[in-house]
Amino acid sequence: MNNFNFHVTTDIRFGKDRLGELPEALAQFGKKVLLVYGGGSIKKNGLYDRVTTLLSEQGFDMWELAGVEPNPRVQTVKRGADLCKEHGIDVVLPIGGGSTIDCGKAVAAFALSGMDDPWELVLGRRGYTGPALPIVTILTLAATGSEMNVGAVISNPETKQKLGFGGPSMLPSVSFLDPTNTFSVNHYQTAAGSADILSHLMENYFSRVTGVDVQNRITEGLMRATIANMRIALKTPADYDARANLMWASTLALNGLTGAGKGGAWSCHPMEHELSAFYDITHGVGLAILTPRWMAHVLNEETVFQFATYAREVWGITETVPELAAKMGIQKLYDFFKECQIPMTLPEVGIKDERDFEAMAQQAIDHSSIATAAFVPLQKADVLAIYQACMTESQFV
Repeated sequence: MNNFNFHVTTDIRFGKDRLGELPEALAQFGKKVLLVYGGGSIKKNGLYDRVTTLLSEQGFDMWELAGVEPNPRVQTVKRGADLCKEHGIDVVLPIGGGSTIDCGKAVAAFALSGMDDPWELVLGRRGYTGPALPIVTILTLAATGSEMNVGAVISNPETKQKLGFGGPSMLPSVSFLDPTNTFSVNHYQTAAGSADILSHLMENYFSRVTGVDVQNRITEGLMRATIANMRIALKTPADYDARANLMWASTLALNGLTGAGKGGAWSCHPMEHELSAFYDITHGVGLAILTPRWMAHVLNEETVFQFATYAREVWGITETVPELAAKMGIQKLYDFFKECQIPMTLPEVGIKDERDFEAMAQQAIDHSSIATAAFVPLQKADVLAIYQACMTESQFV
């Protein structure tokens, strides 16, 4: 196990009926609040009215950054930061899923960064050491884990880039996690968000670092819990325990716990970021499409033991031949995503031809360390082959 630091100070307020604590959570930073939200679902489900009424009664001044995109754009970040500067905002309050929270984090950082262009901030990647406005989040979708980590992912449509960046000041100070706020999330987004959770867990799980039994056993348990509760939530959207377990799994999957001491580079996320950058598809769906094909592509004599362990511990595979067990585990994941009605080929999400694959593969290599530090390093030809494999239905056993 490698050396690591684990210091995550977000104050998590988990459970039903915690919204009354919001004024106290915000007031420690000031009374001028920037609300950040997306396409208006929080208005349909009543959360917007509850928040604004509560804060108005407590004397808060509010401004709004509405219309945050599912893949939040750098232009929206600038718009939000301009509001912060113009009105002297004290605290940023994203209400929504990972995209909204990521946008809020980027706004909070760019507003105090002293930079002229928010894309300059993003291009700094994980090296941001400057200040950010305080961030308090209200989560409405279990997916990205952004409510308890320092990262954000922002898109630039002009350059066809989608990049992650972050720094210590971007860690939310307080996050409200009420599973009832996810009851109204539709089937498609619930499935996509849960696929994102599983991807975060798998990206941390598959590693060449040894001696990480604690992290691996925690990760396997979180994967099993996500699979079981995803099935329940898709069938019974208002099942509190299922939604609660998905929400908590989402947070724990990417707050640093499961990847502590492992290092390395992720593989599927850089490839998916290119799909989203070029085609603006749903992130979790792109990950679901890519992950089984990536697994099959990197399965070899050196990796087979870990894939076989995954198959046995997560899917209950009893096959004793490692290679066959590994392939059965990959098939189980693919079939599970299909069971959850997730599109499992690129044409199903509107990507009908391969004309952009060369450029996407090159950018995936250029914008990440997958060629040098991944579980199995990938070159451009590997990425291209994985994209091509996603064009048709697959069979792994």
